[in-house]
Amino acid sequence: MRRPFLVNFRGLTERKALLSLKFSTSSAMAKSKFEYVRNFELDDTCLRNCYIVVRLDGRNFHKFSEQHNFVKPNDNRALGLMSRSARSVMEELEDITIAYGQSDEFSFVFKRSTAWFKRRASKLMTHVTSQFSTSFVYYWKEYFGEQALLYPPSFDGRVVLYPSNRNIKDYLSWRQADCHINNLYNTTFWTLVQKGGLTTTQAEERLSRTQAADKNEILFSEFNINYNNESPLHKKGTTLIWEKVNETTTKRINQPDEGETEIHVTRTRKKVTVHSCDMIGDQFWKEHPDILESGEC
Repeated sequence: MRRPFLVNFRGLTERKALLSLKFSTSSAMAKSKFEYVRNFELDDTCLRNCYIVVRLDGRNFHKFSEQHNFVKPNDNRALGLMSRSARSVMEELEDITIAYGQSDEFSFVFKRSTAWFKRRASKLMTHVTSQFSTSFVYYWKEYFGEQALLYPPSFDGRVVLYPSNRNIKDYLSWRQADCHINNLYNTTFWTLVQKGGLTTTQAEERLSRTQAADKNEILFSEFNINYNNESPLHKKGTTLIWEKVNETTTKRINQPDEGETEIHVTRTRKKVTVHSCDMIGDQFWKEHPDILESGEC
């Protein structure tokens, strides 16, 4: 009765020996004489207790928008596609606490406490950039229909660290202020071209050395356009955050006395939500206190 047991035991022992030999060989190969080249890699671990911002910018998007006939001054299809691509990034990397985009740029803010990719800047930047770029191509038809994507777009990225809540608020305020400045100029510029009959060169000359008040006056007095009534999406950009939302689904169940009945089930889950609102003031941050980590101002 014991011999089969001994045979099985010997077989198991032989297999273990073979596996041990395999792993020891692999280990020896991994530590070959060529391994020294790893010493050329730089340590790019991001400083602890800092928000990590990965900011993407479209490369040569002026040409890209021209060749794909983007509507001037704002193409809602392109803005929607940028937002959808950003949502894809956030859903993939849940430690992104907030994202903000305008025109052909998007900024992604990782929590100060994030440990994704061991906080390596190169890993974070390349993952965000590749996820965003591939999503832009993948979701193109949802926003542009049968209009062909003539060539794939590209985005460059950078990583910047911000140590405090005040710093990260000021960063996002800076990007939103930039959105307002650019949109006011572009709205006035393209109104002068499309409705005023000026060439692009003439419109550029007309707006040189003008202030915000001058541009508002041109829009209102010459074209009866109140800039305050323009779309918040265009004036304030797109903000993506995580929020708890209630989702109700209908299920069919069989009950002994009543037969098949429908019941409504409501569940709460975190979801990426899209906003076009002011982030420069305090109201947004009071309404969404979970975006920033506590511990300092």
